[in-house]
Amino acid sequence: MKIAFVGKGGSGKTTLSSLFIRHLATTGAPVVAVDADINQHLGAALGLDEAAAAALPAMGERLPLIKDYLRGTNPRIASTETMIKTTPPGEGSRLLRVREDNPVYDACARPVELDGGSVRLMVTGPFTDADLGVACYHSKTGAVELCLNHLMDGRDEYVVVDMTAGSDSFASGMFTRFDITFLVAEPTRKGVSVYRQYKEYARDFGVALKVVGNKVQGQDDLDFLRAEVGDDLLVTVGHSDWVRAMEKGRPPRFELLEDVNRGSLHRLQSAVDATYELRDWERYTRQMVHFHLKNAQSWGNERTGADLAAQVDPGFVLGESVVMNA
Repeated sequence: MKIAFVGKGGSGKTTLSSLFIRHLATTGAPVVAVDADINQHLGAALGLDEAAAAALPAMGERLPLIKDYLRGTNPRIASTETMIKTTPPGEGSRLLRVREDNPVYDACARPVELDGGSVRLMVTGPFTDADLGVACYHSKTGAVELCLNHLMDGRDEYVVVDMTAGSDSFASGMFTRFDITFLVAEPTRKGVSVYRQYKEYARDFGVALKVVGNKVQGQDDLDFLRAEVGDDLLVTVGHSDWVRAMEKGRPPRFELLEDVNRGSLHRLQSAVDATYELRDWERYTRQMVHFHLKNAQSWGNERTGADLAAQVDPGFVLGESVVMNA
C-alpha cells in the first residue's frame, strides 16, 4: 500500500509519518519509507543521528542508475537520457517490489532499525551548492515519482512517503500515486487552508484524502476541525511526552507511546488497509499516462514532445496480472 503524508510546513507531517512508520514496523510488515520533502528530516525522526542522516544516499544523485534499471528492455525508451520523471512502464520495463533486493535499493535504500523491526529508508537528498540558482526540487523528487510509477506493492506491504509541504505536490502527477493521502492539519485557519486547496486540486483524480488533526488540545480544537473538514477528519493527535522526548533525541521504547496516540495509529492503518479492495489499476495507469502526455505536450521542442509521447505503451496496464506474469 502506498501512503502519502502531506500538510503545511510545521504541521507535524514528518513527525506523524515517522510515528506511523514505527507503528508499522512493530507489526512486522515490510516497509519502505521515503523522504520526499525539501527539508530532509525523516531520518532524524526515525532516530538517526545527524551524521547518519547526512550520510544517506540521495536518490536525486543516482537518477541515471534508477532510470537504467527501470528502463530494462523496454523498446519504447531509447536511452536513459530520454526517460523523464513521468515516463510510465511498458513491456520490458523492470518493476520494483517492496520485499525484494534490487540495484535501486542497493544504491538508494538503507535499513533503519526500530523498536520491533526494521524499515528501508530512501531520501531524495537535500539541495547542494551546485543546485542553488540552477535547479528546482522537482529534479530530485522525479526519482521518487519514477520509482512509484514502477512499483508493485501488495496487501500488508507499505510504502510511506513524507511529501514536500503545502500544495507543491501538484507540480507533478505524483499526488495520484497513492492509495491514500493523510493530510496533517493543525486546528487553525492556516492549517485547514492547505486541506481546502489539496481537496480542490485532487477533486477530479479520485484521490482518497483523510485529515489527521495534529496538536489538538481540547474539545474546541476538535469542534473546529470537524466544522472545517467534516467527514474527512479521521483521527486527532494531541500532546505527547513520547514525541517530545523523541524530538530531543531521546525516544523511549515505542511501546510507551500514549495509548490514545497508539489508538490513532491503529486507525490510520485500518484506513490504509481498507483501500486495498478499492484499487483501480486501469485508472492508476491511465492517470500515469495522462500526466506523461501532458508533460510531453509542454516541451517547447516538438520533436522531443513526440518522442516522449511515443514512450507510452497503449496495451500496458500496471496491475496484479503484471505481478503474476513477472
